[in-house]
Amino acid sequence: MDTVKKIDNIQKDTLEVVLEEFAGEQKSNTQSLNDLVTAVNTLTEKMGGFEKKLNSPQPVNVSVDTKPFQEIIRKGITDMVLAAAAQPKNLIRKFQILLFPEQDAKLFYKVVFGRWFLMLVIMLFIVNLYKFSIHWSDNQKEIKLQQLENDKVKKAWSYLYIQQGKAVKRLMDSAYNKANQP
Repeated sequence: MDTVKKIDNIQKDTLEVVLEEFAGEQKSNTQSLNDLVTAVNTLTEKMGGFEKKLNSPQPVNVSVDTKPFQEIIRKGITDMVLAAAAQPKNLIRKFQILLFPEQDAKLFYKVVFGRWFLMLVIMLFIVNLYKFSIHWSDNQKEIKLQQLENDKVKKAWSYLYIQQGKAVKRLMDSAYNKANQP
């Protein structure tokens, strides 16, 4: 009997556990059902608001302005005409030497007249400086040659002056004095 009581107790316990699980599921189902009822009520209210709006429609102002469409169609037609006119043609290869650029001429002139002009002025200055230095060097050489020539003449004059007598010395002195007079 003792075993029968134990089995009855086990059955009661399992039955209690099963009933508790059913009660928990029932609570969650009840909660879900309440959430659904609340959602349906909210949707019903919204639908009522939509029905009111549908029952009282507001007039829609439609303005038909076809000018933009006409412009778009006109542009499309001109594009098609241009595309038809621009059919692939024979390629013509050109070789050009451009003295002036086709685009961005302002930058070109800035470079040409800014940098190149400055370089041209500097080159001109260097060339003139070179010419001046060559001319100065030639003049210095000419002066040296003249001095050497004058030195030879002076030595010859001194040699003759020392070697000759009084009569020749007087003649030489008078020639020297006439040469020094303006």
